[in-house]
Amino acid sequence: MHYIVVGISNNSEVELNDEVKSLLPVHKIFSGRQKHYEMVKDLLPENHRWIEIKNDMQQVLDEYKKSNESVVVFTSGDPLFYGVANTLKKLQPEVILKVYPYFNSLQLLCHKCNIAYQNSWNTSVHDRSWDELDIALIYQKELIGVLADAEKNPALIAQRMLTYGFDNYKIIVGEALESKAETIKSLSLQHAANTRFNPLSSVLLIRTSQRKKPFGIPDEEFDVLEDVPNLVVKKPVRLMNLSCLDLYNRKTFWDIGFGAGSMSIEAKKQFPFLNVFSFESNDKCDELLESNTKKFSTPGLTKVIANIIGCDLSIIAPPDAVFIGEHDYNQMDLIKLINKYLLPKNKIIINIKKDENKKQFINIVKQLNYTVVESIAVKAGKGETVTIVTVEKNVLPSGMV
Repeated sequence: MHYIVVGISNNSEVELNDEVKSLLPVHKIFSGRQKHYEMVKDLLPENHRWIEIKNDMQQVLDEYKKSNESVVVFTSGDPLFYGVANTLKKLQPEVILKVYPYFNSLQLLCHKCNIAYQNSWNTSVHDRSWDELDIALIYQKELIGVLADAEKNPALIAQRMLTYGFDNYKIIVGEALESKAETIKSLSLQHAANTRFNPLSSVLLIRTSQRKKPFGIPDEEFDVLEDVPNLVVKKPVRLMNLSCLDLYNRKTFWDIGFGAGSMSIEAKKQFPFLNVFSFESNDKCDELLESNTKKFSTPGLTKVIANIIGCDLSIIAPPDAVFIGEHDYNQMDLIKLINKYLLPKNKIIINIKKDENKKQFINIVKQLNYTVVESIAVKAGKGETVTIVTVEKNVLPSGMV
């Protein structure tokens, strides 16, 4: 299939360049959302056909294929900036594209506010999760662009930022840019959190001050439960765990037995791009993790309050790094369960205090074709020593399951 994808503004008086204008009379099939049709219909040839883009993009693609002709697709802004051109390339890798871009809404907002945007960290929560924005905020990027939508609107963005302690930003909201309803507001997060905005809004977040980001949160700063001991992995042990896990090169981290959340939070804070799943069987730790993630500005952790042995882990992203803290699970059952989902050449780390538990763990993983990478004894304070055992899953020989 061959597509010509044309980005246009929100201005009701659409202006097309001469090259695009010359393409319209020689095409019959056009597409876009209904609002785009209302803007360009007077420019299209008399016997044209319009295929409306709705939420089911695969159905739209089927209509394109039936036409067996080149399709001219109209869209807002830059088709390659979180746009329909990306969707076409993803769903039809063999597609041939010719793109005529317009400014995306974040560029327009920067233009209108005289803000240099070459170092902007652009994100989208439009029909998406919070992940991209969370990563930018944890990194404390100086200028963050956000494509919002009616649900994840500027007010909700401001509320979430305040909940997780990102109050060192101001917010600029551009509503319905380049339309008759255009407005631009520069607000505090507190004001924005209680303001209603146009559903067509784009956001700039400008950092007003730099926060300290220590490598290693002091143990005493974590909220804990008075009646449950050992909920925090001690700082020296925690940092050595992170080093052994080599999380810089990982995507998904499972923290099994999170307690107060010290490993999950430290991992997310130091490696914001990580997809972190935090497992805990003690339901008393549920609110504790919520409290600590807000305290240490680490949104985006996925919490699982249940006995992991009984969980359906097939619905969770498979890990390429696993940490096992203190727990009451049967070691063999737990390691066999993890082994079902951990891909070869990836690591499990366990913290062990008793020598007999260490020997048992090593015996189990060797049976499952793991290599013991290293075993490090770390003093955790008050005469206590914790052994960090790192193992790596080997590739099975050809023909073995």
